[in-house]
Amino acid sequence: MDWSQKLYFTAFLIVAAAIWGIHGYTMVSGTVFCDQCKDGQISLFDYPLNGINVAMACPDNNGQMTTWGEDTTNWLGNFAMKFDGNPDLSGCVAQVTSSNEQGKRGCGTGGGPGKSPRLIFRMFDMNMYTIDPLISQPSDPMSFCPKFSYPQPHPNPVSPATPPSTLPYPPSPSLPHLPSWPPLPPMPHFPYLDASACPHQSWMMPEYRCYWKVINPDLKVGVVFGLIAARKYGSDITLWEGMQGRGEPYKTLLREGTTALLNSYNSVQFPYHPLSVIQHMNWALMGSTQQVMHTALNFLRANSGNGRTTCKFNPCK
Repeated sequence: MDWSQKLYFTAFLIVAAAIWGIHGYTMVSGTVFCDQCKDGQISLFDYPLNGINVAMACPDNNGQMTTWGEDTTNWLGNFAMKFDGNPDLSGCVAQVTSSNEQGKRGCGTGGGPGKSPRLIFRMFDMNMYTIDPLISQPSDPMSFCPKFSYPQPHPNPVSPATPPSTLPYPPSPSLPHLPSWPPLPPMPHFPYLDASACPHQSWMMPEYRCYWKVINPDLKVGVVFGLIAARKYGSDITLWEGMQGRGEPYKTLLREGTTALLNSYNSVQFPYHPLSVIQHMNWALMGSTQQVMHTALNFLRANSGNGRTTCKFNPCK
């Protein structure tokens, strides 16, 4: 969209607001992560969590906290709540409340502290807020989490007694031979920590189908990338169908964006975080065709490893 189109679009919004009025609304969104190590923060061991219920409570006129909205996270761990008008969200808190059966099986036994919404966008009577990442925790930390132990000082330190100078030291007894310690077991290998970047051709091969772990090929593009993508590509197209697009900037963007999302879930060292892939995808769809091509090219370079990273796929068993 060039400057003249943007000018006409802005003028249209102003005229529409004057003639019909704008029905204001407020959107609050965020993401829930599984805090696998129960350290209260997002780390490379954590991942977005599906099937977690989130509620936002706000103070009423008497100062009592009441629930204003609830939502359940999707496959990407995202939740969103929409409110009519422009409510005052100061003092509101969003918090993990419960999980469905799928969440309980993995990481849904306890939630972390609540977070307050932050205003990120306001135009006319439309407001968009974001919630800093919320966490849900398992009953116990995972076995692969690092463990830190610090020596505790003795409550009553005792100074060693000094032998009298007039008495000779007794002879030191010979120490018994200490047995050798057994070798430490090898550290477990986590493929998620390896640097890997795979092109879309590899993701479509049957022998690598098992690497579709967080998202599956039959998910709708609109469910994964949001409303803007659904309007552009339709509500029925799946990720697998989007991976086959070529010969046109928007199809190329969908193919490389889906590939980048898969790579971001497969390797923590991939240049894009999963949420970053979705953000760049939507920014491109809201921009010009040149921006679409530029974003698709950046995804393509990342998916090819930029000449430094290879694809670490092994055939599925």
